[in-house]
Amino acid sequence: MKEKEAVAKPPGAVDPKPLRVHLPGFLIDEDIGLGDVVKRAIYAVGIKPCGGCEKRAAALNQWMRFSR
Repeated sequence: MKEKEAVAKPPGAVDPKPLRVHLPGFLIDEDIGLGDVVKRAIYAVGIKPCGGCEKRAAALNQWMRFSR
């Protein structure tokens, strides 16, 4: 088996950190990602999640987080 090769990054490149949005403590108790918020809203409407939904949620979670 071949090992997965690491993707070469340019020198000095860093992984971007998610944008943090601070909300009052009475709204949330723990950190939650934007993807999780969208996933909960879509589930509440009655749409069933699929594989693409999980990828979207993961990407949105890396982009923005809501914290206390």
